[in-house]
Amino acid sequence: MGALVAVAIVVLVSLILVARGVRVVREYQRVVVFRLGRAIGAKGPGLTLINPIIDRLSLVDLREQYLEIPHQTAITKDNAPISIDFIMFYKVVDPVTSVVAVQDFSGAALNIAATTLRSIVGDMSLDDVLSRREEMNATLQVKLDEVTERWGVKVSNVEVREINPPPAVQEAMTRQMSAERSRRALITESEGQKQAAITVAEGEKQAAILAAEGQKQAAILAAEAEREAARLRAQGLADALAAIIPEARDADAKTMTLQYLDALRELARSGATTYVIPAELTSFLGQLRGALDDGSVVHANGVTPTP
Repeated sequence: MGALVAVAIVVLVSLILVARGVRVVREYQRVVVFRLGRAIGAKGPGLTLINPIIDRLSLVDLREQYLEIPHQTAITKDNAPISIDFIMFYKVVDPVTSVVAVQDFSGAALNIAATTLRSIVGDMSLDDVLSRREEMNATLQVKLDEVTERWGVKVSNVEVREINPPPAVQEAMTRQMSAERSRRALITESEGQKQAAITVAEGEKQAAILAAEGQKQAAILAAEAEREAARLRAQGLADALAAIIPEARDADAKTMTLQYLDALRELARSGATTYVIPAELTSFLGQLRGALDDGSVVHANGVTPTP
């Protein structure tokens, strides 16, 4: 009976030891194994077997984590006190070193970040701190990573969240911002007026061009009409002359005399005081005298002999 109890106890203890010697490690975790106080390495992920009697474990998370650095007061290069807080993102790259090299990484990183921030801000003026935030982030990351690298931790990013300058500086910045906005509003208004003036000028230019084109076309059409009218008048005169010339060739001297008399009669009725007598009138008068000497009477409607 006593032997059965002893065997049962041994089996139970063995089962307990086996259960404690089996560990399941997640993908994002590693276990640092200390055997009799000496670190023998990191194990995982998956099923891990250890000696529960002489091994001790330390669990390490490999996921990226963040550490909030609360507001830190720093003095700039131009002696302006400012309050800054930022966030540091980091991840463990060497599980064994992260456990062996530092006791409390969060506390150590917090103090290193505060002193590094004061050192960086002390080398920058207030305007640079306010305007060159990206550069300050990069400098903080590099300097913090140089320190945390010996702890097996990699600083992946640093982001400054808030910068609070002194109240007097904040008031001056507010006034400057208001003046800058007023200046931009004036510039925008001036640009709008300029564009409006350009648009109006372009419209007037196009209107003048169109008016000039219209006048040009009107002048061209008028000239074309005048040329066509002149051509038609010349054509009509040519047709009239073509009709008159055959008849004029058959007209005798008496008929021409009657035409001259009609012209003289119309000239006398005009009431003018000055007359321009063509040279042909001399020969006409000679012909008229000869007709009178022959005993002919000249009437307005023809030539008849005297009784």
